Amino acid sequence: MMKTSIFATFAALALALPAAAQDGDAAAGEKEYNKCKACHMIQDDDGEDIVKGGKTGPNLYGIVGRKPASQEDFKYGDGILELAEKNPDMVWDEASLAEYVTDPAAYLKEKTGNDKAKTKMTFKLSKNQADVVAFLAQHSPEAGENGDDDDNGDDDNGAAAAPAADTPATDADTAPASN
Repeated sequence: MMKTSIFATFAALALALPAAAQDGDAAAGEKEYNKCKACHMIQDDDGEDIVKGGKTGPNLYGIVGRKPASQEDFKYGDGILELAEKNPDMVWDEASLAEYVTDPAAYLKEKTGNDKAKTKMTFKLSKNQADVVAFLAQHSPEAGENGDDDDNGDDDNGAAAAPAADTPATDADTAPASN
């Protein structure tokens, strides 16, 4: 009976994580996240530090499933603000987040259509992106609640989808950059 309960718990957890996060190794991502904490912390809504880190970049708690540039009281750069403005229905999902951390400037240029878009995040994560995203998804209560785990505000052709309902004010964006 206990084996069945344990199995059911693990199965439920596995299904709760979005597919892309399942492709990454969250334990390896936690180790890889050490590169990120020079600029970013992970602090829950109650103010409890999950991972202490810098404040140069926004808090990454809840990044998966949140809108870009929406962390209250954080001063974002023009590029990420333009991304949010041009894609009001976009939320960070595992695929878009992994693409973003690979090359933030290139991502902003592509998604805004502005080849002069700039980012404050100069760090590029050249490997293990899926692992870091899996780690961040563990600290994102809304990860997977948006249905399609590739819901980055784009349809399959890269065009913006119809605007979604507003995210509550407590859903601060914690994009992995201080754009």
